[in-house]
Amino acid sequence: MACTPRSRVWRQVTGWTTAWIGLFLLATGANAAPRIDFNLQIRPILSDRCFQCHGPDEQQREGGFRLDLRDSAIGEAESGLHPVVPGKPDESELMLRVASDDEFEQMPPPHANKPPLTEAEVALLRHWIEQGAEYQPHWSFIPPTRPAPPPVTQQDWTRNPIDHFVLARLEADGLSPSEQADKRTLIRRVSLDLTGLPPTPQEVEQFVADQSPDAYEQLVDRLLASPRYGERMAWPWLDAARYADTDGFQADPTRPMWPWRDWVIKALNDNMPFDQFTIEQLAGDQLPNPTNAQIIATGFNRNHMHNGEGGRIAEETRVENVFDRTETTATVWMGLTYGCARCHTHKFDPIEHTDYFALYDFFNQTSENGGIHGGKNPPRVGYIPPDGEQELAGLEASLAAIERELLADDQAADAAQAAWEKNAARSGWEILLPVSLSTDSESKLVQLEDGSLRAEGPVPDKDVYTIIARTNRTELGAIRLEAMRDNVASPVNSTGRAENGNAVMSEFEAFVRPPGDSAAEFQPLKIVRATADHAQNRHEIEQAFDG
Repeated sequence: MACTPRSRVWRQVTGWTTAWIGLFLLATGANAAPRIDFNLQIRPILSDRCFQCHGPDEQQREGGFRLDLRDSAIGEAESGLHPVVPGKPDESELMLRVASDDEFEQMPPPHANKPPLTEAEVALLRHWIEQGAEYQPHWSFIPPTRPAPPPVTQQDWTRNPIDHFVLARLEADGLSPSEQADKRTLIRRVSLDLTGLPPTPQEVEQFVADQSPDAYEQLVDRLLASPRYGERMAWPWLDAARYADTDGFQADPTRPMWPWRDWVIKALNDNMPFDQFTIEQLAGDQLPNPTNAQIIATGFNRNHMHNGEGGRIAEETRVENVFDRTETTATVWMGLTYGCARCHTHKFDPIEHTDYFALYDFFNQTSENGGIHGGKNPPRVGYIPPDGEQELAGLEASLAAIERELLADDQAADAAQAAWEKNAARSGWEILLPVSLSTDSESKLVQLEDGSLRAEGPVPDKDVYTIIARTNRTELGAIRLEAMRDNVASPVNSTGRAENGNAVMSEFEAFVRPPGDSAAEFQPLKIVRATADHAQNRHEIEQAFDG
């Protein structure tokens, strides 16, 4: 199956928790015969030895019956026999087969490469059938109920219902409870449990000196109110949600997932209801008018590894991420080892192969493929820590003041430009106003209100612009060209229309003819020298009039 090491740890811890609950429940009556727990004691035996041939996988099923479903198990098999007869183990074919040493009758058969049942396992099956062969749904589908506290001998030792279960087990094993821990030990234990940190020496002395009857309750309340509480309680959740600060592939670069971690910590410190905790992590972005925090909560679905390697297969990466989301969601919220059903109907948990891909389809609606763009893995969302919001407001106010100052400078420059243009003729320069504009391609030149020219339309690799203008001057000493930034025609607010905003003038020619004589031919002007404010490599200004 496909799972991360952290997912395996979570499932293992979950299994231990279930086992201990089962042990406590079995201790509810010291004098009564213990009730066999199907999920805890019987299902593991059947799953390990029987489900391969008599389980949910229809491709490998034999004998025409299933032992994972009670109706099939107590019904009639293809042989006409009944695998399980509730209350009658000696009439149950299952008992006859698992206890047999005949190689043609024994179950599991020798060719299955599974060890036969031990005497203890056979005895458990017998007692289970004697008690009626009751089945249970998968443990994660059974609503928790509050069991009655078991009877105990030392009634004065117990202070709450949990103590009854602990003491009942101790008495069943002939053990006595330990003495109550001293206050120094107690504060150390509860501090580590609730905050993950030992108490300071001052906190220890304060608790030891507090003789009030509710001193311990006050200590617990103080620890629950500590910001460290959320940090400590977030540990197992971050582990189950496969949180990491790095991508997990190649050089394992860092990634900024910590805002989601901080969201989990804050949710725990705020005592957020578990249903809201669930909704916001799985679908916070689908809520009406979601807040930035609710969108960040959905980072749960982005905790998978990120493969930005250039040679990866994008669709493979996307699908692996969908698998990861599907299996993690089922594991942490449903308590199921869901990954097995990716390849086949589950051998233990009640999950069909089609169930897996029905849940998979919820997450299979994304085009995200793990690609890296500008050092980032889209989609992304901005985040401002709470302590940074005030600082940001101050920066925005400063920026607005600077923009007002720059705007005033721009307005002054515009006024100076207008004055310069008005006096340009008197200072020796004349702004030429074209009477004819043409190009050698399908593009066109357009004259704007301020007299400047803009190229529009198709963008050829090369083009020739022909501009005809009139002047009353009889002697010309210089021609000046100005290239202007344009945020309309240039993709990047530059001077050219190429994708990168570049433009190059490779050749420049000027011609004149006498005024009023339209029949005269244009005569070329000789350019003897040129200067430029800027020139690209291999495109020096001299090359623009070298023929």
